[in-house]
Amino acid sequence: MALDAEQGQRMLQLLTSRFDDRHWRKKIEKTLSLPMAGVADSAQRAIFVYLKNSLKAYKSRRADPDSWIVGGFATKEVVERARFNPAVVDASVTKDQVALLGVDPGPDVDQDWWEEMLVAWFEEPEAEPSEDGASENVDEKADTAGEVDVRKADA
Repeated sequence: MALDAEQGQRMLQLLTSRFDDRHWRKKIEKTLSLPMAGVADSAQRAIFVYLKNSLKAYKSRRADPDSWIVGGFATKEVVERARFNPAVVDASVTKDQVALLGVDPGPDVDQDWWEEMLVAWFEEPEAEPSEDGASENVDEKADTAGEVDVRKADA
């Protein structure tokens, strides 16, 4: 299950507003390293991918893990570029959708919220067994097991 629209909005606000706070930099880098499938809303996913690609640090062609430019002028420029011209993010992204960038999400976004967001990012919805399919499979396995046992007993 991916982040819903509200969680996605707060996550993007966190990434783009607290980058100068040294306590949040490692968490922001960790969030940027997450797969984009964790963001459900298509516009928010496009913004996340834009941030992920724009903040990726230059590295050689070796198999080094990704690293990020978080903090300082470079991050501020990436955020301002997206707010000024949303077309750099994606053609379908509007000014209203990027207006939230750089705005602090509020005091309720703290360490506990961040950990819950990570859980929601990767949480898989539990598959609810269908009444017909699940019961048939169980009965079929029980019948097959019973037949095998009877045959072995006869032999």
